[in-house]
Amino acid sequence: MSLTPIMMSDTPRGPGNESGVLTKTKAKTQRPPMYKVMLLNDDYTPMEFVVHVLERFFGLSHAQAFDIMLTVHKKGLAVVGVFSFEVAETKVAQVMDFSRRHQHPLQCTMEKE
Repeated sequence: MSLTPIMMSDTPRGPGNESGVLTKTKAKTQRPPMYKVMLLNDDYTPMEFVVHVLERFFGLSHAQAFDIMLTVHKKGLAVVGVFSFEVAETKVAQVMDFSRRHQHPLQCTMEKE
């Protein structure tokens, strides 16, 4: 959409009527902020359980899940994915709930990218 000036010089002058140029502007939409979802290492959650969580809640292949699990194990944390706020919040809640129901202390967090 281009800006089209509309001349108002033919409009009679009087109270509330002013001459000038009107322009139509297009509102710019910004992309929503994205959030990193991360898994944190602990000394109690079995590696197989972490792989299962990654496959189930993040749709990763077994090989991808295994690689991320090793990163969590070796480095203390790993970014599992980057999502919109609502999706990230849901994934964190799902992982935390699933871990608690299986009596594992696995921690999943999110932070703004």
